[in-house]
Amino acid sequence: MADQIYENQRDIVLSTRVRLARNLAEYPFPSKLDLAGRQKVCEAVRGAAQGWMPELQYTDMGGLSQQEAISLAERRLVSAEFAGQSEGSALLLSPDERISIMLCEEDHIRLQVYGKGLDLHEAYAIADQIDTALSAKLGFAFDERLGYLTQCPTNLGTAMRASVLLHLPALARLGRVGRLGESISKLGLTIRGAFGEGSEAEGALFQLSNQVTLGIGEQAALENLHAITLQIADQERRAQLELLKDPAMENKVWRALGLLLYARRLDSKETMQLLSLAALGACGGVLDVPLGTIYQLMTDTLPATLGISQNLNDANDRDFIRAKMIRERLRKE
Repeated sequence: MADQIYENQRDIVLSTRVRLARNLAEYPFPSKLDLAGRQKVCEAVRGAAQGWMPELQYTDMGGLSQQEAISLAERRLVSAEFAGQSEGSALLLSPDERISIMLCEEDHIRLQVYGKGLDLHEAYAIADQIDTALSAKLGFAFDERLGYLTQCPTNLGTAMRASVLLHLPALARLGRVGRLGESISKLGLTIRGAFGEGSEAEGALFQLSNQVTLGIGEQAALENLHAITLQIADQERRAQLELLKDPAMENKVWRALGLLLYARRLDSKETMQLLSLAALGACGGVLDVPLGTIYQLMTDTLPATLGISQNLNDANDRDFIRAKMIRERLRKE
């Protein structure tokens, strides 16, 4: 079990994301486009993308229910802002949900590729391949001095944001994440809640990403993020050992598992807290529970995603079904 947990740093790093922002040279930025213009951009990118990858599924955001759109954001396939958009925006998504392309978000194209664990270089290789294919058919806005042109100046240059989703329960409980954020900001990185700027770190989930895109190449940015991620993962493991020496903390971990195995109703916030504690116990060798299942439940039990998978709308029903799902999955393992 230990070998599986530590493979690709997956005890600490839940996932990797590489995102590229691109704009079509012949159109104004999305904020300056009317509905007809946004639809033209969506169709142009759709044709180029599906011509190269026919399996990409096209979804008009205006045709989704609020719950469906929020679920996409919960699964980190789109930004929270994009989930709130409707007409004139669309999504291209691969069947395995590893490739996600937002059309007419802040930029014409927001290409995202996901990987499991610490998988930055492979995720970037796939993103670069798709980017090259799209570039051959679509003329991207590019300046020799400024690089790729984006609506937000902070994305100029490579227009690449690479990030890793981290579970840092020990560092968070010991109050060390704030100081960590101050240190890494000097290295061109930032750490935020799991859903980006302004989001809370529910369940001790944090997003670590590069902040500088101008004056640094993609590979250098990836190497920097990779190296800092390894350092943070090492700090978290040492903090876990320190924290779990306390009998009171060990008791909290066991009580969390008991609630997950026997509770009949669980709301979303409490669930994230309990799952985070159970994951802490698994990583620290206190609990023998399947870490992969714990982390998957952190997404599957979120309100909109749970509601869609179980065809639910009522919050009370969700709390009951959420607890039932957790009991069944943990006991099955």
